[in-house]
Amino acid sequence: MKRVFVAGHGGMVGRALVRRLTGVELVTRPRAALDLTDSAAVARFFKDAAIDEVYLAAAKVGGIEANSRFPADFIYENMMIEANVIHGAHLAGVQKLLFLGSSCIYPRDATQPIREEALLTGPLEPSNAPYAVAKIAGIKLCESYNRQYGHDYRAVMPTNLYGPYDNFHLENSHVIPALLRRFHAAGEEMVIWGSGQPRREFLHVDDMAAACVFVMGLPAKVFQAGGSPDCAHINIGTGADTTIRGLAEMMAEVTGYRGRLVFDTSRPDGTPRKLLDVSKLSALGWRASIGLREGLLQAYEWFVTHQDGFRGQKNG
Repeated sequence: MKRVFVAGHGGMVGRALVRRLTGVELVTRPRAALDLTDSAAVARFFKDAAIDEVYLAAAKVGGIEANSRFPADFIYENMMIEANVIHGAHLAGVQKLLFLGSSCIYPRDATQPIREEALLTGPLEPSNAPYAVAKIAGIKLCESYNRQYGHDYRAVMPTNLYGPYDNFHLENSHVIPALLRRFHAAGEEMVIWGSGQPRREFLHVDDMAAACVFVMGLPAKVFQAGGSPDCAHINIGTGADTTIRGLAEMMAEVTGYRGRLVFDTSRPDGTPRKLLDVSKLSALGWRASIGLREGLLQAYEWFVTHQDGFRGQKNG
């Protein structure tokens, strides 16, 4: 049976991959047993574990505030994890690997929807540039090992993810978990930063996992036909976006909130729109299946069930 290593199995993305992968022998290691920033430890692991395929989902992640406060941590830890796992897999003769990146790799002002070819065509969003540079390095590592050693290392660039086991910390989380938690505790008035007009795309993490397994299963010739041989990455998304106002109104419905929504226009809106072009993945035969409302309901139900684990976190 094929032995598949899921690096980062304890996070939201890794857990979704573990739920999705069937018919294989899953290999996982908790952080306490394997520090992926330790190159020697990672090399020993690959030497001893006889791995056939790798899903590289391990990463240091966080929202805008965390990226702004700890830029050195984000670029260092992510680059070390990627380099160690990809090089360790290579040294052990692992031919297939999937690296999970992020849509933040693309230029801040990229033409919408964003195609894979937009990579490195303009300046990045300053607030998370160190994290984005680390993810770009991961893509280039995959491409370089493919070119020099003939491996089949691929990379997927998901849009904004959400779902079970998300990070609901209000200071360090992304927009959906932070807003769901705030709606859950809100009083008569719910204040949301900005005008509500920016548009964003969101993908349920279980759809993301399904797309990853699909991409990994494509024959090399079919996958490469979706782009140039030197282009190892492909976008994963829904192909549709919504306004922040629309998202907030849907969250109010999902959470049963009956108060008033207030949009604080003195706060910044950020990028007007961020939507991935998923035509390449669609042409290969995969499309998202979980609608936003259904996904938000699942995420909220998960939070309500597990909210005791978040009581010690600051609640706005």
